[in-house]
Formats: sequence, structure tokens, C-alpha cells
Amino acid sequence: MRLFAWYIPGMNHPFLSAAFLPDWDVLTPDHVEADIRTVLGEAQEKIDAISSLSHDQLTYDATFAALESATEPVMQAWGKVNHLDSVDNSPALREAMNAMLPEVSAFSASIPLNEKLFAVLSAAAASPALADLSAARRRFVDETLAEFREEGAELPDAKKQRLMELKQELAAKTQTFSEHVLDATNAYEKVVTDETLLAGLPESARAAARQSAASKGIGTEDNPAWRFTLHIPSLLPVLKYLDNEEIRREIYLAYNAVGAEGETDNTDLIREILALRQEQADLLGKDQFADVVLERRMAKNGASAMRFVEDLHDRVVGAFGGEVDALETFAAKQNGGESGALEPWQSSYWQEKLRRELYDIDDEELRPYFPIGRVIGGLFELAGRVFGIDLVEKDGDEKPSVWHPDVRFYELRDRATGEHLGSFYADWHPRESKRAGAWFNYLSTGARGKGAHEPHLGLICGNLTAPVGDQPALLTHREVETIFHEFGHLLHHLLGDVEVKSLNGVNVAWDFVELPSQIMENWTWQRESLDLFARHYETGERIPGELFDRMVRARNFMSASLMMRQLSFGKLDLELHVNFLRYKEQDLDATLDALLETYRARTPSKHRSNVRSFNHLFSSPVGYAAGYYSYKWAEVLEADAFTRFLNEGIMNESVGREFRAKILSRGNSADPADLFRDFMGRDPDPEALLVRDGLA
Repeated sequence: MRLFAWYIPGMNHPFLSAAFLPDWDVLTPDHVEADIRTVLGEAQEKIDAISSLSHDQLTYDATFAALESATEPVMQAWGKVNHLDSVDNSPALREAMNAMLPEVSAFSASIPLNEKLFAVLSAAAASPALADLSAARRRFVDETLAEFREEGAELPDAKKQRLMELKQELAAKTQTFSEHVLDATNAYEKVVTDETLLAGLPESARAAARQSAASKGIGTEDNPAWRFTLHIPSLLPVLKYLDNEEIRREIYLAYNAVGAEGETDNTDLIREILALRQEQADLLGKDQFADVVLERRMAKNGASAMRFVEDLHDRVVGAFGGEVDALETFAAKQNGGESGALEPWQSSYWQEKLRRELYDIDDEELRPYFPIGRVIGGLFELAGRVFGIDLVEKDGDEKPSVWHPDVRFYELRDRATGEHLGSFYADWHPRESKRAGAWFNYLSTGARGKGAHEPHLGLICGNLTAPVGDQPALLTHREVETIFHEFGHLLHHLLGDVEVKSLNGVNVAWDFVELPSQIMENWTWQRESLDLFARHYETGERIPGELFDRMVRARNFMSASLMMRQLSFGKLDLELHVNFLRYKEQDLDATLDALLETYRARTPSKHRSNVRSFNHLFSSPVGYAAGYYSYKWAEVLEADAFTRFLNEGIMNESVGREFRAKILSRGNSADPADLFRDFMGRDPDPEALLVRDGLA
């Protein structure tokens, strides 16, 4: 449930504080069980009161608004626990979280299955008292009832009970999946003491590896060592640049084994999670889990999402095959052998070599122009010009409590009025206690009241290249895109201007939510916007014109392969959640290999699927399950939407203000297809994505 409200707790319950900014120093694992049980009890009392209302008491405030207010304290308190689990994982926190997970899951599942509550809400929705609601409130009423039905409100009692049990089991098993991935990732390290083995590896990656070794007490000034891990800033440079194939092979195989071996093997968990999801679909009268998940998303059902993925596959499969053949031919020519399939630890390495030969471009050549401080400063200036906002860091005495010293804190205000629209934390560098990847999340969602705006609170996290010694963190261009991407999610949250919290910000259809994030990446490829922040960290010089030209020419290098990689994830996801029974007893790797044969480059030997470490699909009860296609779905939307900026000016404040007003501020207050049409004046054109990627 996406339902919210402010709750003022008693003393000694730090997770229940009503303060806008959490005091992270006091949010310790020993408070989790008592705090969460307290807020669950309070929320249940409020829900029971709503469920007991008489017919003449059925106002909007007493029913739908009251339910939103009753459940928000639970979502906020548990959200803080989940967040700390993501950024500061510890045995004590795991124990406390896993102890409370069944109770939180049971509470969440019980709300739509509460027969008295559903009867009260249904009667209220049909009563004259709710006849003249605003459009946003009416949509909230309709969305809430639809969600209740989707979650089993109309099931008989026995099926309701089983559905509650399923939700609890899914919560526990997906939490275990996530823990296995984190533990397996952290369990591996490769220490190199002979620097001659590091030929080809950029100096930035060597310095980071040496610093990593020193942080673990490995090596000395006289006898240095270099430590490599499976965290992306360490892993990717090895696979792309290191000449030593044996080390590349070892590290790739270790990465491929995450979630696949020993105590952290997720193979059985995947089958169990899929079986529970399929049973959930059966209980709800759906043929497969994808139809449960997608009913209120833009795709509507699993078959529609599958057609979307397969249509894009068919459009680019020819270009993809050509790219694979060209790469294999190039590698063979360089090696003096016959052309043949490449292993995964060879592909990235030879792709980088081919890219250099074709475009004379190297990611490391660009890295000095992307010090993280300048990137963020330029991003803020860009957002200010285009969307009419001001972003200010709060540091020193003004900086509030944070969960780690690396975390930064910012305020966002409307440039015209000075109104405080929201605040956010940024946590960009890897730690062993922090999960992999990059993400946005929200801690509280505000709303537009009668003339007043209640601010939002959010966060953005990543695992980007860290500073080395006195040198600032120098990012790859892909990492710059990552910052812009997550910031797009953040803007969607902080600029939400809907009167109903549950419809505000990123609480939208999942296949629409990536539009605001992915559209931001476009500005990292435009000269005018790059000049705001792409400055050499030592000289302050902009990217030279000839280097920028080479960078742009190389933009669509292997674009069909990159698209096919994303489509393969979407296909895998949908196939498992549409046709689970087909694969229930089959070998996971062999089945997926056959399924994705035309989506992946051929390899000489067989390798495990990445499905066992696929957090997007299996680290939460739903998450991106049956929804990974939405990255490409939303990319079609954003590629088309960005054509307005290309045609009218990429720094055009008028277009930016319109995008803010018609997309970013509207949340789920209207159908997402209507929001897109309002901004573009028409339905989306899929050709825009293919044109941008050089595939049409």
C-alpha cells in the first residue's frame, strides 16, 4: 500500500519521530522491534475505527484520507529500517529486520483483505458525500478500490488467509535473496602483488585498487598490493582494460557465481519465489503473475509487455548480429587467429579495443573532465535553468544527521517563490555494508494543501568511483549518466505537487516511472549542458572540441548490443513470470540459454545465468518482477519527449517548465498516457528511440 500520514509518537521510539529530518545517530537496531510493533498497533487501532464507521459518518476525510493517515507512520518507520539495511547493513540490523518482517508483511497484506474496511470504503465511494470530490481525490478513491480488489479484497476468507501467508513468505524469501547477493559479493577479493600483471589497467583503477588493499591492511609502501572486488567500480575496469586474460576470467567467473554457490546459492529460492508468485496469481484469478502486476500499468498485461519486448528485439536483431560478427572478426584479427565466439571476460575487453580503433576514444580520457563535485554542481545549475529550481548544499553546522560521513545533504526550492519544495541526501560511493547498484528512494512524501506545500524528503545512492588520496572522485561518462538518472527520479519526487500524498511524486505506474529519470541522461550528451560541468579537475578547461566530437561519434557504438542486453533481461523476467509452469522443473541455465539464444552473443562455453543475483526481480516481493521491460518502455517515452528539447532548445526554460508542470509535478493524478499526450500533444512515437540509437 502507498498510503501516508504524519504520526507523533511517544518517547523512546526514534524510528517513529515526526521530525522532517531523521536523527540517524539514534536509529539503531535495538529500537527496531519495539518501534515497529508500537506503530503497527497504533495503525491497526485507527484502521479498526474506520472499519466501524456508520453510514452517516462516511465522509472522504473519515474514510480514504483517514486510511492514508493511519498507514503512513508504518511506511515511514519501516522505510527507514529498509533504507539502513541498504546502506549500513549489519548482523544486528538483519536480525531485527527479519524478526519484524513477518509482522509488517502481515499488516500490509491484511489491509485490502479487511472485509469491514473494504465495505466501508466501497459504501463511501458510492455515497453522495463523495460526489463532488476534486479530480485528484476521485482518482485516489478509484485507485484505492482498484488496489484493494487487485490485492484480494473480494476473495473468500480461506483464500484471503492464504494470500496473507503468501505475502509473508515472499517478504522473507526475497529478503534472504538480497542478503545472499550482498554476502556473496563481499566474500570475494583478488589481491595482486605483481604490478606487471596489471598491464592495460588505467592508473585510476590501479590507484583505487591500491587504496582498497591499504584499507584492509594489505601491502605496504615498499611492497604494495592491489585489491579487486566484485563492486562495479572495481570490476568493470578489469573486464574492459586488463590485458591479463586469466585475471579477467577469474574475476568474471567469481562475479558470475554470486548467488550461485554454497550457503548463498539462490537457485532454490528463485523457484520458491516464482512458485509463490504464481500461487498468488492463481488465488486472484489470473493465469500468471505478470497479469497481476501489470493490470494497472501502461502495458496492462503480460502478453502486451512481451509483444513490446519481442517487437523491439525483431527491429534490432539484425544490427545486433552484425555487431557481434564485427567484434569477433576484430578480435581474431588482433590475435592472429580465426574468427569465433568470445567468452564474457573477452567481450568487454575487445569492445573497448574496437571502440578505440574506430573512434579514437577512451573512457579514461574523459574521466579527468568529470570530477564528481563539478558534475553535481553543473547538474544543479542545469536543473535550475530548465526547471526553475534552486539547490543548495547544507554543510558544516547546517548539515543534519546522516548515516555515514560521505553522505551529503541538500535543499531544493522554487526559484520564483523561494518555497521549500523538498530536501534530499546523496550517498555516492561503495562500502561493504551497502548494497550494489544505484537507486533513488523517498523517506517522506508531502502534498499540496490549501495554498501551502508540505515538502518532500528523498535520497539518491550509488556505487561510483571513489576519491583516491587527495584527488577528487573522477567519474566515467557512464557514471555521470547514472547521477543524472537518479536525480531525475529525485526531481519527480521533490517536484510532486498533488494534494493527495499517495498520488504524489514517483507513486506512478511502474512503466512510467523511468521517464523522468532516463530523460535526464540526454543532457550528458549535449555540448551546451556539458559545458556547465565537464571541466578538467586540474585546469578547469572544458572538453576539447575534437574530444567531444569523438565522444558523440562513439555514442552509438554497439548500441544494438546494449539494447539487446536490456531486452534480454526483460524477456527473461517476463518469461519466468508469464510461463513459470513451463520452467518449473527444468534446469534454470539450460532453459534460459535456449530462451535467450537470439538475445545474447554466442559464447564458446556455457555460463550461469545472472538470474541468481538479479536483485531487481527477486530482492522484494514485487519490485521489478514482471516489470523489467519498463526501462525500455519508458525509454521510448523519454526519447520521444526529449525531441521537444532538441527542437526548441535543450536549455529552454519554457519547455522545462512545461515538463515540470505536466509530468514531474502531476504524479499519479491522471492516467500516464494522458500526461504524456498533454506534454507532447500526441501518442509516443517508438521510432524516436531507434533514431537516437542509430538503429533507424
